[in-house]
Amino acid sequence: MSVTSSTAKLLVLIALVTNTTAQTSSSGIQADRLDRTNLLIYHDPRGSVAPVKSIAQWQQRRAEIRRGMESVIGPLPGKEKRCVLNVRVEEEVDCGEYVRRFLTYAAEPGDRVPAYLLIPKTALAGKTKARGILCLHQTHRLGQKVVVGLGESPNDEYGVELARRGYVCLAPAYPLLVNYHPDLAALGYESGVMKAIWNNLRGLDLLESLPFVRRGKFGAIGHSLGGHNSVFTAMFDDRIKVVVSSCGLDSFRDYMDGAIRGWTSERYMPKLFHFTLDETPFDFHELIGALAPRACFISAPLGDTNFKWRSVDDIARAALPVYKLYGKPGQLRVEHPDCAHLFPREMRETAYQIIDRELK
Repeated sequence: MSVTSSTAKLLVLIALVTNTTAQTSSSGIQADRLDRTNLLIYHDPRGSVAPVKSIAQWQQRRAEIRRGMESVIGPLPGKEKRCVLNVRVEEEVDCGEYVRRFLTYAAEPGDRVPAYLLIPKTALAGKTKARGILCLHQTHRLGQKVVVGLGESPNDEYGVELARRGYVCLAPAYPLLVNYHPDLAALGYESGVMKAIWNNLRGLDLLESLPFVRRGKFGAIGHSLGGHNSVFTAMFDDRIKVVVSSCGLDSFRDYMDGAIRGWTSERYMPKLFHFTLDETPFDFHELIGALAPRACFISAPLGDTNFKWRSVDDIARAALPVYKLYGKPGQLRVEHPDCAHLFPREMRETAYQIIDRELK
């Protein structure tokens, strides 16, 4: 029996309504969840699902992605937390081509963040203003020390390597690791992720306050924890023009074959545990798309047992149409080195070339 064209249209309409009607998650939170892999659809002013045909319409979808993210990690703090930075330098070491400072800064009233600052001597001498980069560390017993050459971990010393290339590098500590344990609840945070984002945004403020740093355009680079920390931070601050993520992400659906508990500790996103894999209010397909048209380089090793490289390809495939919408498909790049959960030299060199292209 053949199906008439009018009947076929009706079936398509029913399917569309079924897939996009608001549903209640297992957490009891009402969610009107758009397809995470089809980024060129959005809710129009009437609440209907419509195709994205312009950058303005995409910006509406992007705003929805951000709201979904904040429903899990909590809202971005407002001006009330943007206090005077009150930077205190605790130690300064001459490292040859650059100076390494250990310092703390007031990210908000009642909390000081420990960080390392690497400053090329050419910048200190006033010969030229340098670009600034957030160098975000992985989960490691030495925390941010590995980024600045104090952890005997050569593959993680991207702060050192970038300082030698002429960048001013700030490496702040991640909340609830090593030497930094803020009381998240007392400070009003729903997740360690949002606290890290806020600290990083204040880190950009710190970089902009330095007389030897050029304002307005920054980079963010990180491995593992630092890899997704870079993506999360760039989602909330357009001053970051280039993002590098090594071994930092795959889809929540694919992470450890769906064992999402690793994402739900206090230092990550406790509320994510209340959603099924199909209900998560945001995913990395959407976050990478939301970085467009800024440069994004992802290194996803073939042997990484934390994050699946095939999932990264699915994410990039979903995000690419947004980059094409901006006319910038070349700004999104994924590489698959043949190694384990590492940031190898050739991938770091590729990352630095992309950073140079965007910031210099």
